[in-house]
Amino acid sequence: MNKTIAATKAFVEAVDPEVTDKADWGIATPYLALQTAKAGAKNLIVAAENVHFKDSGAYTGEVSVEMLKEIGVEWVILGHSERRQYFGETDETVNAKMIQVLKNDMTPIVCVGETLEQYEAGTTKDVVKTQVVAAYKDVVSKEDLAKVVIAYEPVWAIGTGKTATNEIAQDVCGYIRSVVAELYGQEVADQVRIQYGGSVKPEGLKALLEQPDIDGAL
Repeated sequence: MNKTIAATKAFVEAVDPEVTDKADWGIATPYLALQTAKAGAKNLIVAAENVHFKDSGAYTGEVSVEMLKEIGVEWVILGHSERRQYFGETDETVNAKMIQVLKNDMTPIVCVGETLEQYEAGTTKDVVKTQVVAAYKDVVSKEDLAKVVIAYEPVWAIGTGKTATNEIAQDVCGYIRSVVAELYGQEVADQVRIQYGGSVKPEGLKALLEQPDIDGAL
């Protein structure tokens, strides 16, 4: 819940010209600023922060895929840690949203990650595997499988002052790739983009992206 429409416009105007074609760069904005961001972005990908899993209906305050597509938004973040923590997002709703997004030829960025308690209990990989398997439930098309972007986003590294080392991030992202390989084969796993998100700082980005299983940052 950051940046007004005016602030988003100014941000896009400043950043978009600096984007190169060497990688995909994008921003996710609040719903109200999406149309403004899309209008100004020539190089940036513009993503929504969430979407509902139904086409339409009496879901007051929600936004549908059709509404996003009408303004040209084709990327959506699903299962962000804050959605899970504060707004009751579950593995089941993440999966329902994933199916809806893929069915409409959009690209989902699915967030997975453990809490501080789970991290300290040593259950990180169990938690992450459960979330990945649940998110992919009933996704069968090879094209859809490879289209999904997975973001490892440890809840304990967001706004807590704690930071995941590059080694921790690589270990978990590599494990996520192995889970996808176990489910759908190595070819699909190699195509899936796996990002790290969790208090990523500009000064540490290069070293983070040098890790073999980290394809980007959220």
